Amino acid sequence: MTESSSSANRCDLLVIGSGAGGLSAAVTAARLGLKVIVAEKDPQYGGTTAWSGGWMWIPRNPLAVAAGITEDIEKPLSYLRHELGSQFDETMLRAFLDNGPRMVEFFRAQTALQFIDGNGVPDFHGRTPDAVTGGRSVCAAPFDGRRLGRHMDQLKPPLPETTLWGMGIASGAELRHFLNAMRQPASFWYVTKKVLGYWRDLALHRRGMRLVNGNALVAALAASAFEAGVEMRTRSPAQRLLTECVDGKSRVTGAVISTPAGAVEIHARCGVVLACGGFPHDTARKKALLPHAPTGQEHWSAASRGNTGDGLRLGEAAGGVVSLDLTQSAALAPVSRVPRADGSFAHFPHLIERAKPGLIAVTTAGQRFTNEADSYYDFVRDLIAATPQGQPVAAWLVCDHRFIRRYGLGAVKPAPMPLGAMLDNGYLRRGQSLSALAQLCGIDASALEKTVQHYNQQALQGQDSDFAKGETAYNRVQGDATNGLPNPCMAPLERGPFYAVQVLPGSLGTFAGLRVNASAQVLDAAGQPLDGLYAGGNDMSSVMGGRYPSGGITLGPAMTFGFIAAHHAAGADPATSF
Repeated sequence: MTESSSSANRCDLLVIGSGAGGLSAAVTAARLGLKVIVAEKDPQYGGTTAWSGGWMWIPRNPLAVAAGITEDIEKPLSYLRHELGSQFDETMLRAFLDNGPRMVEFFRAQTALQFIDGNGVPDFHGRTPDAVTGGRSVCAAPFDGRRLGRHMDQLKPPLPETTLWGMGIASGAELRHFLNAMRQPASFWYVTKKVLGYWRDLALHRRGMRLVNGNALVAALAASAFEAGVEMRTRSPAQRLLTECVDGKSRVTGAVISTPAGAVEIHARCGVVLACGGFPHDTARKKALLPHAPTGQEHWSAASRGNTGDGLRLGEAAGGVVSLDLTQSAALAPVSRVPRADGSFAHFPHLIERAKPGLIAVTTAGQRFTNEADSYYDFVRDLIAATPQGQPVAAWLVCDHRFIRRYGLGAVKPAPMPLGAMLDNGYLRRGQSLSALAQLCGIDASALEKTVQHYNQQALQGQDSDFAKGETAYNRVQGDATNGLPNPCMAPLERGPFYAVQVLPGSLGTFAGLRVNASAQVLDAAGQPLDGLYAGGNDMSSVMGGRYPSGGITLGPAMTFGFIAAHHAAGADPATSF
């Protein structure tokens, strides 16, 4: 039995999922005059976006233009054409590149969401034609959580292991202050003020109110949604879609939502947007689409645990098709498993420290296999390629004492934070010598010693003849130019004791989703749009075709195609509506 007919369960647009893609669609639709309901499976809204860095790849965005960084649309198209190869879809990519700047301008002018520029953030692959050294990225600006009022309690907090005592740290200049807090007085005072402010918030509000990164993105979107009249229903997973036959053609008209009080039919005049976060924790689909996870268990995603492929199954049941031919079905990233006091594990994504000088990554054979400063996606791709068939895919990040106290290692924080707890729970391994460390980790000790000796010689010279570490703008901006050596990404590993953390193949989310057209409408097997059904975020097949040309290529398209979907549902033109 379902409860259905009341006006409370009727809307113009039903959005299933509350990450960036879903909330972008919800806020845009509400500003276009539609009544919107957002149904979220989890007790808190925000999805994986709330744990993310909050960066969006939006070439030709208004912040870049205001700074004098201008380029014709053909430049990012050319970069993507070279990067994506056979996966290049000009129609979809033009829709993204045309509407991305409009999306940013809309949110800046009409909502609580504001942005900071990424004008110094390079594309991942600097050797590719038409790559740039900045101007194609934006990030959510820090946001005051007090604006959410009573809704603040339902916002998913950042992943604890990526915070300092629960306090989020913004990437870029703020992170550098925290890394330099014990070295530079200005950074010490900056950090002291931020920590004292955070403790004040804990005393007054029981959590930090200065939100950054993906948490700020979700909070600003949610505040904008609430202020525009959007209704958010948490603990409300979708069970199935509702359809009607209109003029001889099936149309999606809503969904059955499970609630604590029972199943409810929500009827949506203009349709449904699926934005449930993809399938990073759907074992069956991982087994089918990720060759490195033959049982579906060998892939450890840092995405929200609620992302179990619900949107893909709902879309398929309505006639949609999931892409099976992408270059890679997941947004690969190395993760480490961090033991928690309750016996569970957090999956920590290694996005920052790999490019810092004084770290190498090796297999159990004791050999380097990649440029550690390259993107997280490239790191895991190279690790998979370097692993003999049939063997577990795993690597170790190895550093010396100087490095770990300066930069930290994974979930291990730098000085003055203690190391003891992470040593005790086995997350961090320590050996007084490289040989002793190798024995603890199951690494070939002789090979590791030779690898480090060779690497140390190259570090002093500043040139990685094996993997070209530090030779691209992206490598260098992730490194540390204050290290006093020729290469900002290289320094010798020479001061014991030595440390290691194991990393495994994981992801920040998934790429393989429902096929859509340039209006974000879900397509059937014949390539025809399903009336009333849209997909966004990671429920939509990635416009990057399973490749990863730059940071923010998940959230940028998620925000943009949410904006596009809302316009199509409302019968409005994104080029002229605001």
